[in-house]
Amino acid sequence: MGPQVRRFGPLLLVVFVAWAGMLLLQQWTSGSLGKEVAAAAKPGDILMVSSETCPYCEQARHWFNEYDVSFTECFIETDAACADTYRALQAPGTPTLVVRGQRQVGFSAERVAKALKAG
Repeated sequence: MGPQVRRFGPLLLVVFVAWAGMLLLQQWTSGSLGKEVAAAAKPGDILMVSSETCPYCEQARHWFNEYDVSFTECFIETDAACADTYRALQAPGTPTLVVRGQRQVGFSAERVAKALKAG
């Protein structure tokens, strides 16, 4: 195993450093995007239609809360008006966001930022 480690060790080190760099870049990008979205979002701009059992809704909620983004959330299982909104949006799943009137299926911070910039 010694010769293999000497042979592939440098390659593994490069892969690890690249992976760590990507994670740091992703975290930094997410942070700056979070600040941008938080500054642009006003109360009422973002509605997140959620399901109580949706892990993607939990991730989106966590992101919004982490960056203090103003948003409203409703749950289709416990709120009849929310369920009606969900049906009216013809949403195929949750989370479904409405950002300044624009429907977005699934959560993408980049799409939310783009919709806020557009108007």
